[in-house]
Amino acid sequence: MAQDRALKNRPQYALTSVDHALRLAVMLQVEGPLSVSDAAERLGVARSTAHRLLTMLVYRDFARQGDDRRYHAGPVISLTADAQSRTALLRTIAMPHLHALVGRLGESANLLVLAGDYARFIGSVESTQALRVGNREGMVFPAHLTSGGKLMLADLTVDERAELYAVERWRGRSDERPDVGALERELDVVRERGFAINKDRTESGVTAVGRGVRVGDRVGAAVTVSMPTVRVDESRLVDVVTALALTARDIEHDLHAALRVELGV
Repeated sequence: MAQDRALKNRPQYALTSVDHALRLAVMLQVEGPLSVSDAAERLGVARSTAHRLLTMLVYRDFARQGDDRRYHAGPVISLTADAQSRTALLRTIAMPHLHALVGRLGESANLLVLAGDYARFIGSVESTQALRVGNREGMVFPAHLTSGGKLMLADLTVDERAELYAVERWRGRSDERPDVGALERELDVVRERGFAINKDRTESGVTAVGRGVRVGDRVGAAVTVSMPTVRVDESRLVDVVTALALTARDIEHDLHAALRVELGV
């Protein structure tokens, strides 16, 4: 089934060096330039390791080194400057709030944006508990399966969703296309509740709860809490939804203030 193929459980024999290189490529694409020290700190590796990874990305055109010695997204993965700038600002503002959310709930927290019909994780803070959901930064999942993705889809117009899920856009992967009628009914519930839940739909044994973040006049991002399904019960859900609402509000406040400064208002 399509839903089963969407599950993203960490491979039993994961290649750490490959994972690090892919994470670096995503950082360069959505956040902007990085120095070797920045890369080493973000990955938790030695500077020499970070330098080797960046050098290989340059060799394959996933990165390029600027005159300032920092590494930039290469031609294979370059985004427009505006898209990169907006994403970097949103992530910078949200990260302290994600750390606070993890401290409040003891579970992993994430920041997502919509990328077509996918939800992309642009920020992630891991819980420190032994049994926890790992870092998801840089990963993408079908938006209609994720808690954060559903929140952003729910804020689109009917026409925008119709375009995203038009049959012709799903040629070659038609078995992954959701039942649009069922999706619309699910999004009605999401809009009514103001939050969304993903239980075991993208990763077995993982439940995520999300809340939308307004960027301008749209729900342009979402903040989520991911936790082992075994720790989820009805009373816990109330605490998680309340904490998410406060976090989303604080991110929106700080983002609005930063944009006002940027515009000189």
